Amino acid sequence: MEDWINAACHELGLERCEIDRDLVLDLARDVAHGVARPGAPLTAYLLGLAVGRGAPARDAAARLTEMAEGWDAEAREPSEVPGPAGEAVLDDARPPGA
Repeated sequence: MEDWINAACHELGLERCEIDRDLVLDLARDVAHGVARPGAPLTAYLLGLAVGRGAPARDAAARLTEMAEGWDAEAREPSEVPGPAGEAVLDDARPPGA
């Protein structure tokens, strides 16, 4: 796994020290168990987008984990989407100079 992460970081021009493997894997586990297995990689991608837009990784992951732990897919209607739990992680704000 570490060889893959190192190679992927190199390919994408990322610093390995910036990647918190356990944070992402824990989030994926929580979503897979609390929401649905296919939600795990999609949520990891969303976390990456949020971090790329400036959200602190640990804060965003904690919010997503809290959502996943309280998720009750059985009780939701197919079109029911929950409102935001707090301040939006992904919004229209762009980093300075963007």
